[in-house]
Formats: sequence, structure tokens, C-alpha cells
Amino acid sequence: MSGTVTVRQVTLGEDIPKICVPLVGATAAELIAEAEALKELAPDLVEWRSDFFAEVEDLTAVQETLSAISSVLPDIPLIFTFRSEEEGGERAIAKEYYIRLNQAAAESGCVDIIDVELFKGEDIVRELIAAAHACGVFVIVSNHDFHGTPSQEEMISRLRKAQELGGDLPKIAVMPQHAGDVLTLLAATNTMREQYADRPIITMSMGGEGVISRLAGEIFGSALTFGAAHKPSAPGQVAVAELRSVLALLHRNL
Repeated sequence: MSGTVTVRQVTLGEDIPKICVPLVGATAAELIAEAEALKELAPDLVEWRSDFFAEVEDLTAVQETLSAISSVLPDIPLIFTFRSEEEGGERAIAKEYYIRLNQAAAESGCVDIIDVELFKGEDIVRELIAAAHACGVFVIVSNHDFHGTPSQEEMISRLRKAQELGGDLPKIAVMPQHAGDVLTLLAATNTMREQYADRPIITMSMGGEGVISRLAGEIFGSALTFGAAHKPSAPGQVAVAELRSVLALLHRNL
């Protein structure tokens, strides 16, 4: 049932799940070095996790760094993400600044997608989606639960809400407490794809137990998976080369 989203030359929602690699440097120099190293890995997309950036509360520094990253990786779609502390990120910022930060990223001309957290509130999510779409920028509407795995019905409800609010790519990431939680996430993904989604979705179960969810997206319906170059940005991320190999193996046998 779900459709596709094309970001530059990358189409999400068809064939093999696309691979995104995070940039997690604390300084502009570290981020540029990471970006240079990513060229060899050739990921489909790159995500700048700006909550790791020491100067993230300086909009000028953020914009200058975005420009630098974009110039190093001009052909790879870039996701801008500030992951808040309550959803597993590195720091907390005021909601007002969260809005300004994401608007500035969308308006920079350097970003293809911004990530907006579902639980920031409907008004904020709608405002940022409108601002991004006005700039030709796509939006991931995301939810992260580092403490557990909600029920299948609750996860589907959150994904549907992200879709209803206008998110181009609804996303949920949860933490399993046991193997059954991973099955719950996969079942929610499959049901969302088959019954409700009219666009690509992104789902994952984190940590070691959840690794299978990062590999089996083509089977169950997750369009994007996150791989690690050096330092992972979330528990359970697999090295890019290994991830690409397993995704290709599964694809050949479907």
C-alpha cells in the first residue's frame, strides 16, 4: 500500500532499504573529517546529528557547518536532525530554539530532509512541516523510545499520526526488553505498510536484540536503515559494509 519518496537520486520505499550513516562530530573539523571518510562508504543518505555538535546553539555556526558538510558531500542527500535529550539525544534545548534551528536548516539550501519529533506537539510539527515543504525539504516525523517497546497498536497509532500530520517519512525506534518486543515492532511495521501507509515508513528495534529489524526492512516494510561508519548514533547500528552485504543477500532471495 505504501508509496515512494524520491530525494534527489534516492528513492525510498522500493527495493532494498536505503542506508543512512550519521555524522556525530562535536566540532566542525571533526564533522568535515567524518564527511570526507564517508565518501568511501558511499551511503545512500547522510544524517547530521546536530545534538552532538558543541556549537549547536549558535545558528551561524550551524549554518556554516551545514554548508561545509554539503560541500564535502554534494551528491548525497543530507538529513538534519537535532535529537532531544528526552528521545535519546545528547542535550536539551528550548522548544522555541528547536523550531528556529530546524527552520534555519530547512532554509539553508544544504539540507534535503529535516527530522521533527512527533511528541514536540501537533502545532510545532505542522509548523515545521509547512516551513520545510515551502523550501522543498522533506520531513521525517519521528518518535524514539529508549525505555521499552509500546504495544503494536500504540506504535501503529504513532506512525499513523506522523502520517496524518503530513510527515513524508513516519519513523519509530524502540528499545526491546526481550525478543518478543522485536517481533512486536516487526508486526507493527508490516501492519502499517499493508493497511495504513501511503508513503514510506522507517522503523527499528534498537540494541543487540533488535539488529534483525535493521536488516529485514525489505521483508516487513521499513524503507531506511541506519548504519555506523565509526561511532554509532544509536544502539545496535551495524557497520555499513556488513549492512549492505546482508541487505543484498536478503534482496537476492526474495
